[in-house]
Amino acid sequence: MTTPSGASWLGRGEVTPALIAALQTGAVIAPADVAVLALGGPGAVTAMQGLLTNDVEKPGEGAFVYGALLTPKGMIVVDGWAARPPLLGGNTVTLTVPAEARDRALAIFTRSIPPRLARTSDRSAEVRVLRLTGPQTLAQAQVAGFALPGPGRVALAEVGGASCEIARAGDAAPFSVQITAPAASAAAIEERFVAAGALAAGTAALECARVLAGWPRLGAEVDDKTIPQEVRFDELAGLSYTKGCYTGQETVSRLHFRGHANRELRGLLFDADPAPDVVGVMQLDRDVGRVTSVAWIPESRIAGGGRWIGLAMLRREVTPGAVVRAAGRDARVVALPFELPFTAPA
Repeated sequence: MTTPSGASWLGRGEVTPALIAALQTGAVIAPADVAVLALGGPGAVTAMQGLLTNDVEKPGEGAFVYGALLTPKGMIVVDGWAARPPLLGGNTVTLTVPAEARDRALAIFTRSIPPRLARTSDRSAEVRVLRLTGPQTLAQAQVAGFALPGPGRVALAEVGGASCEIARAGDAAPFSVQITAPAASAAAIEERFVAAGALAAGTAALECARVLAGWPRLGAEVDDKTIPQEVRFDELAGLSYTKGCYTGQETVSRLHFRGHANRELRGLLFDADPAPDVVGVMQLDRDVGRVTSVAWIPESRIAGGGRWIGLAMLRREVTPGAVVRAAGRDARVVALPFELPFTAPA
């Protein structure tokens, strides 16, 4: 859920010990709450290259990269995964974005891309997106009969006579594999992975994986004043400093070459139950940031045991190891991503 303060919240019971075990030692498959937009036409790659913070041109056909669309002042409007599926001579680029950001992305494409270069289509109603995460994902994909591309690549596969896009993310991502399939084929694909040993789960599983990976979420870590470097885009390989111009590049490049972000995304290990109606973070009676995501991570070895963790946007000088007062409780600041099992209480 999302609290009235805007923080993402996974409470007790939403994440099970079985899920945590699968994330640590197995594989999890879950539907992603996303929209899928496509640019098609002779200028599709050029158009996306002029908007996305990452490079979709240099990796060539078959690329799968993370990035964001920015305002002219360098603020994030929407983040997502861009793919160049190997079809139609490479003249198609898809962008998978959070479902709530669909209209924002469409508005940018409509405003910025002339139809003679590329036409925008919304594929959200006709496809479903499944994401897999966990250390056994690649092995179980092989058992399920799926040939996976290399990291940062997307390939096509036939599943039950239907064409699917199978993309593989990098090591830092909160998921390993993304499968975009016709809506009618999604259930059969999930069943194949479950038969191979994957745990079928809901969207809370992907949210849990996102928090553990320290990955930003639109509406939680990202608001209308967030610049990419504040939410770990450098560590997440979401920025290119060598490609040509794109909307918002001047701000991003100036910060990279001449300065630094004044706030950064950090992890929190809470010492007690955080208060959902409090998002402020204090250090020595000074306001140093806000809590953006909170999750209860159960401990499978101890009945009822577990740990509250969170993400917070903090001032740059609040470094890992510091103890702060966050969401009304003591918490220790840690580097991201989180490491399981967690360290001693704050």
